[in-house]
Amino acid sequence: MTTPVVLSTDGLPEKETAPAWQDWMAQLFSGLETDLYGDTCFDGHLSVAYAGDVMLTKLDAGRHRVVRDGHRLRDSEAAYLKIVAPWSGHAEVQQCGSKTCVSNGSWAIYDTSQPYVVANPQHTEHLIMMVPKQSIAERGLRLDNLMGRSVGGSAGIARIALQTMRSTYQELDQMTAPLARRAGELLVDMVHLSLQALGGQATAVTQKQALYDRICEHVASHVRDPGLSVDQVAEALNCSRRHLHNAFAGRDQSLGGFIQQSRLELCMRELHSPALAHRTITEIAVGCGFGSSAHFSRAFKAHVGMSPSEFRALGH
Repeated sequence: MTTPVVLSTDGLPEKETAPAWQDWMAQLFSGLETDLYGDTCFDGHLSVAYAGDVMLTKLDAGRHRVVRDGHRLRDSEAAYLKIVAPWSGHAEVQQCGSKTCVSNGSWAIYDTSQPYVVANPQHTEHLIMMVPKQSIAERGLRLDNLMGRSVGGSAGIARIALQTMRSTYQELDQMTAPLARRAGELLVDMVHLSLQALGGQATAVTQKQALYDRICEHVASHVRDPGLSVDQVAEALNCSRRHLHNAFAGRDQSLGGFIQQSRLELCMRELHSPALAHRTITEIAVGCGFGSSAHFSRAFKAHVGMSPSEFRALGH
């Protein structure tokens, strides 16, 4: 059986949580630097498993930003294609002049042999997968113009690939080593096919993704603003509501639903934060952009399956 390696800040003294997380990220990801947005205590969990040469990591953590600087890259290091596929929260990926934002239902890819930045401005739960770069490059696919981009995930081969990544991670502990290796080879095939499809997409699709990325960035940075709405986003980005809705076509939710989910995920994080235990549920809801406590309570129960007070009690 393939046993995952689990790392968690649970049980550590608060002052040790931030440096412990930064050390783990550096050890697991070849010297990766981690910025915690100035936070001095941190809540984070990592579960790492291998499917042959493919590394799969479930990351459940507070807001943070990782940076791979050019001066830290070493020629002797093995190069990987790294994938981030959120279950919750967002990931903002920058590499080689490209910038993209992905959330649940989509995934982005970047190259560990080149500088990159990945920002997670709120609590996130991600699946991170690392595939040896050579295993894709040797198939003749040009990679440079595909890095730092969203591959998709709502349709086609990219959706099948996303489902395969998640299923493989969830079932790895039931696999023998030879079976896990074969599963890893299948994942490499899925990534290759997805990148082939991405390379053949029309410019119109790329423009649609670029608008989606801009929308995600705007929502992430204004989620606490009670005035954040479809109309406000349209005005801020200087585009029509029709273009906004078109950017979300084929995805699991509308822009309005995306805004509400972003606020709810932030509320969930803050309701379980020991540092905010002194704040009332209403204060937290208002601070996360909800204008009505009644609307917040209904939306929260529909999203989580329990009331905010019941959810908060589970975290204490």
